[in-house]
Amino acid sequence: MAELVLRHVSKRFGGLLAVDNLDLEVPEGRILSLIGPNGAGKTTVFNMITGVYPPSDGTISYGGRKLNHLRSNRIIRRGIARTFQNIRLFKSMTVLENVQVGMHCRTQSGAFRALFKSPFSIREEKEITEKSVEILEFLGLADYRNEHASNLPYGGQRRLEIARAVATQPKTLLLDEPAAGMNPSETAELMDLIIKLRDSGLTIFLVEHDMRLVMGISEIVIVLDHGQKIAQGDPKEIQQNEKVIEAYLGTKAKTKG
Repeated sequence: MAELVLRHVSKRFGGLLAVDNLDLEVPEGRILSLIGPNGAGKTTVFNMITGVYPPSDGTISYGGRKLNHLRSNRIIRRGIARTFQNIRLFKSMTVLENVQVGMHCRTQSGAFRALFKSPFSIREEKEITEKSVEILEFLGLADYRNEHASNLPYGGQRRLEIARAVATQPKTLLLDEPAAGMNPSETAELMDLIIKLRDSGLTIFLVEHDMRLVMGISEIVIVLDHGQKIAQGDPKEIQQNEKVIEAYLGTKAKTKG
């Protein structure tokens, strides 16, 4: 069953058609990768799904409910979280505080209760701390909980951004180039982490340029070129697809024979 569905979705920026009539489904509980050359429209797709800007045409729905024109905070509450190409952490805050910030989108204490430290607010803050520590333990960051985020190594900061997204309690997690800037060892650890997140019940939808990662963990791969979907299949099918080879190499793929 598809949780996230895009039907005939396009995005225009003035005279530029960044995404062109895209149909896409993200099945529940799977790892799906969206790949393509630079400028293919991949991050634009993520930005439309998460409310950074609305589609020019078409419909985006999640769990059967339309997302078009919803603000990002409401989309998060629907169950979709994301990370970004460029790490966006609160670097002057601790690792634990960064995760707590993510979890606050699910809190029920209003400003009045929080200001006057009502019993409900105190209890809720304790629960947030406990759950945040559990998330850090799950992602292998618990030993760094009191470190400032800026003190983490690069791979640790990437992992912390994922932890903060997980803290919003999503059902679907969008990862925008999570392996960017990582060395081979860090990338291998990330692959294991993504599989672990999928096995915990999350649906994973990622944009990535690292083909070793994509082909190593993806169950479904969709390829964009100039905003259009040119291929969809499992990793083996995508690796052998002539349109994909042409899009990446810029030349006609040689036919076998």
